[in-house]
Amino acid sequence: MISKIGAELRHFRAQSHNFKTLVLTNFVYAFVLPVVDMFVAAYIMRSSNDPVKVVIYQLTIYTGIPLTFLINGFLLRHFNVKTLYSFGMLLSGVSMTIMMSLPTLNLVGIGCAGLLMGFSFGFYWSNRDFLSLANTDNSNRNYYYGLETFLYTLVATAIPIMIGWFLQYQGGDSQVQRGYQIVTGIVFLIAIAASFVCFRGTFTQPENRKFIYFKFHPLWRKFLALAALKGLVQGFLVTAPAMLVMLLLGKEFALGTANSIGAIVAAILMYFIGRYSSPRHRVHILSAGLILFAIAAAFNAILFNATGVVLFLMFMLLARPLLDLAYFPIQYRVINVVGHVENRSEYAYILNHEAGLWIGRFLGAGTFLVLAFGISNEVALRYAVLIAAVVQLASIWIARNVLEEAEVLSVN
Repeated sequence: MISKIGAELRHFRAQSHNFKTLVLTNFVYAFVLPVVDMFVAAYIMRSSNDPVKVVIYQLTIYTGIPLTFLINGFLLRHFNVKTLYSFGMLLSGVSMTIMMSLPTLNLVGIGCAGLLMGFSFGFYWSNRDFLSLANTDNSNRNYYYGLETFLYTLVATAIPIMIGWFLQYQGGDSQVQRGYQIVTGIVFLIAIAASFVCFRGTFTQPENRKFIYFKFHPLWRKFLALAALKGLVQGFLVTAPAMLVMLLLGKEFALGTANSIGAIVAAILMYFIGRYSSPRHRVHILSAGLILFAIAAAFNAILFNATGVVLFLMFMLLARPLLDLAYFPIQYRVINVVGHVENRSEYAYILNHEAGLWIGRFLGAGTFLVLAFGISNEVALRYAVLIAAVVQLASIWIARNVLEEAEVLSVN
């Protein structure tokens, strides 16, 4: 066992300096992501007991993200990519501070906090996507995302349960509010630490070229359909667990505990899938994630009780990392191929990809709001996720077709 661990460490050390720096940066910031993903939504549910407000918060985030991707493209001409990447991480703490300082959670305050969190995500993900694309290749991307997912899942094992129990034992509502403020302060400190790690890298700036286009190769347009399907469920992957747990289980400690069950097994599994799979396995990995997500959504819709929530979270622990492990390498492969054919900046595709996600996100959130306002919150929480999960199964066929065309195009 020790020799095998040593072999894996040697394999990691054999990677490039920037590869290792990116992994370590994202590992440090991974301590923030469960807080941003889960407990901000839980805070809104605790304060308002209104799932619609959580979805509106997500909609304002989705508005800020694509706008920031566009702004980031212009700022990269004047600022270092590491600076903008770090700025995005720090903004997440600013957004949480605004949320926690609101005397009442009205829609204006939630919208402002959500928009700022969208700016944070926009700066973080646009620069992270570029750096990941530039510092990996088709042969090691499965390993990169398997390792990254392994580390993130390990963190997600401990952080949610620690924060959940911490908030649970604060006492009354005023003390829980104080607990959330302490967590926000810790988020700031971790974001600063991640920024320090990031600046150890020797990353290359994106080329100062045109990056706004409206016409693309047919292969890229086909991939955008895959992006829209990913966006369709993206919001549910983040907020659905928090809304369901707070509604059906009731407390933050339950959210943390439920989210941590089985996470260590999932982390180890993701590492070995990433380490030993090859590019030809990506559609199979994506298919497994999509099917597990559909099963999770079915358990929630059929049972819609505490048992259903636990089963939903258990299946999600495997579904979400599998989807990411497969999707990003597929995206980067298509960008490499189409970017070479069209002779365009890689950032042009990173920006345009966000448009595809944006369409899907609003369709997903819109489905929830239509069910919530048209029927009831319970129906929306019960069936919106299932509808999105079933529709997203079409991604299996689109992904297979996209990769086949990419390989043909790369040969020609």
